[in-house]
Amino acid sequence: MPTQPPTTSPPKPTTTPSPHTPEARAAFTASLTSASHHLSSTLTTRATDLHANTHAIAKQEADLKAQTGALEKESRRFQKEVEGARGKLKELGDIQNWAEVLERDLLVVEEAVRMGEEEEGREGKGGGRMGGGRENGWH
Repeated sequence: MPTQPPTTSPPKPTTTPSPHTPEARAAFTASLTSASHHLSSTLTTRATDLHANTHAIAKQEADLKAQTGALEKESRRFQKEVEGARGKLKELGDIQNWAEVLERDLLVVEEAVRMGEEEEGREGKGGGRMGGGRENGWH
């Protein structure tokens, strides 16, 4: 059978307070209080900054929405102007096309008149069929 080592109980701590214990406790408490005040002050400052920034961001958001609305309104106005100008350019193109057609028609009429005058001139020299044209009131 194995032998067991003799059992000894751990030493008991002394419960008699040393003369430095109240001072150490006071110093430790003061250190904890100082650290908590520092952390509390830092966190309070951060919370105040966050709260103030939240209001500033909300105001900037409202301003941005207002400016976006104004830009949207101005964009619609510009779009109407562009469409109006496009319509006027189309009308101008139609007028130009009409003028070109009219010019071609006038050239045809001018050519017909020139050909008629040449014919009349030939008939007048040769004693033409219709008696010279001027006598009949043509010219």
